[in-house]
Amino acid sequence: MSLKASLAGWCMRWQVRLWLVAGQKSRASDCLTQRLAVQPDDRYALASLAVLQAGQGNRAGAVQTLEHLVRVAPGLATAWFNLGFLLETMDRLEDAEAAFRRATDMDPGLDRAWYGLGICLIRLRRFDGAVEALRRNTALQPMSPFGWYQLARVHADRQEPEEALRIIRHLRGFEPRVAAQLVRETGLGLPGASADGAVACP
Repeated sequence: MSLKASLAGWCMRWQVRLWLVAGQKSRASDCLTQRLAVQPDDRYALASLAVLQAGQGNRAGAVQTLEHLVRVAPGLATAWFNLGFLLETMDRLEDAEAAFRRATDMDPGLDRAWYGLGICLIRLRRFDGAVEALRRNTALQPMSPFGWYQLARVHADRQEPEEALRIIRHLRGFEPRVAAQLVRETGLGLPGASADGAVACP
């Protein structure tokens, strides 16, 4: 890349940041679109435009932009994650699963991608895979309640109360409100509850 092109890219980034600081998202989008007209494979411009498109409710446009980005940069795990996230919100679950798997292949430490994959597999009712993905997520983010919550719900739905109770007890140590929510939703851990979640009659 020439010095002139590098300077143009640097100036574009600062211009976009200034428009965003000023709250002028449409101006920032225009700036990115102009940049892509000259440099259609600019990774920064593609990633930034996709974020703005998604924030403005243009999910289809954001998906198209991210699909371009992953063609340009197939090893960019965050782009695959963002693509999977949007596809999942659009109920394109098989495509979302594929994108999340690409993200985890590129970066096995990307905890958000494991979580997204777990949610996607829950919605596809592929619970074995969901448990595996959520376990990877909780191993990477042990103090975040989100993966633990979903994992407990999967175990409860699969009639595996002991596993769900183990997670509830674990959550009580650092997220008691989430543990209490799981108790309310599943009935597990209530006084007089049996291992199968049934509450004994007095």
